[in-house]
Amino acid sequence: MFGGLAFMVGGHMCCAISGADLMVRVGPDGYEASLSLPHARPMDITGRPMRGFVVVGPAGLGSGTDLQDWVSRGLDYVRTLPPR
Repeated sequence: MFGGLAFMVGGHMCCAISGADLMVRVGPDGYEASLSLPHARPMDITGRPMRGFVVVGPAGLGSGTDLQDWVSRGLDYVRTLPPR
């Protein structure tokens, strides 16, 4: 669907790699806060941003801690969803 490698938890996409970017599912409540972080932008594949998903550019993933923080955001959200 996203043209890359997706990581699923309980049947829900948590995060995905597309090119050099990381897509993270942060949910509607974490969306605005996530967009305020450096190198994050709305996920827009169809010309319409998908609320609850953000894309983090390579500069925002420079350290292992940065990557871990983003993946944790995705995990924190999808773990609130019922399994599919």
